[in-house]
Amino acid sequence: MIRYIAQRLVLLPFLMLLYSFVIFVIIQAPPGDFLTAYVATLSASGTSINAEMLDALRRDYGLDQPFIVQYFRWMQNLAAGNMGLSLEYRRPNADLIGEQLVLTIALALMSFVLTWAIAVPVGIYSATHQRSVVDHIFTVINYIGVAIPNFMLALVMMWIAFSYFGVSVTGLFSPDFVDAPWSFARLLDLLAHMWLPAIVLGIAGTARLTRIMRANLLDELNKPYVVTARAKGMREWRLVLRYPVRLALNPLISTIGWYLPALFSGSLIVATVMNLPNIGPLLLRALINQDMYLAGGILLIYSFLTILGTLLSDVLLALIDPRIRMET
Repeated sequence: MIRYIAQRLVLLPFLMLLYSFVIFVIIQAPPGDFLTAYVATLSASGTSINAEMLDALRRDYGLDQPFIVQYFRWMQNLAAGNMGLSLEYRRPNADLIGEQLVLTIALALMSFVLTWAIAVPVGIYSATHQRSVVDHIFTVINYIGVAIPNFMLALVMMWIAFSYFGVSVTGLFSPDFVDAPWSFARLLDLLAHMWLPAIVLGIAGTARLTRIMRANLLDELNKPYVVTARAKGMREWRLVLRYPVRLALNPLISTIGWYLPALFSGSLIVATVMNLPNIGPLLLRALINQDMYLAGGILLIYSFLTILGTLLSDVLLALIDPRIRMET
């Protein structure tokens, strides 16, 4: 197991290098650059900029260099622990991302915990009480959860909260705590606002994982080893939790690789609709304005989370399934 993890960690730098090149190509693919978007914004506001100043800015930002030179400069800065300077904000990208990082991680972890805490028990109950009234109710709820877009659910819940309770649920803080320093009162205010975005972000994932858990557990409950254990007089719930559930969890654990970065982004549209101060809207603005170094830094973080999530999935699968341990 340790050897397997070490091999995956050795591959990590090569994968990140490959991802970095692909990311830089994608960011550079749209026509124009940051200054093109900047000039368009100035023109829309009735302001203009002369060609000499535009050329000077292009040299200052390094946009006059060939693509490969810009890429190697970016990689050189990353190797030195420098994520570069945001072209739009004129601030270090590490500072911009760091300001959103704590809230992003807190919201992602809360969504992740809620998703698994609901999906696994509900899936187990539905599988062990197949075709019961409660199973049919959960099935209908899961279909609705999968079908409704997260941003639509966010809009509906925001409308209900404001229309019937007079409460605005946008953002993660009350107006008095938005720019306040961290304190116990600000933490309580954050927790009071975080539960609704966490539910909105996790509802679709919860519905999908519940359906997967139910289907996989139903397959396991009909296998010969379960019948044999029952024939030997093993208690039903002990049997279910000790063997079939462990195997039914495999597909759920394998989804961590893509689910982790998805939660980290905070579902970009939902974060924009609910005015959540996380990395999702920051990435959207960077892409719109072609702030390539800021967008590239955020996308690299997503790539790292994908690799980390996949590694975590593989390790957890090996821990709960002896067959995988024997193969590694």
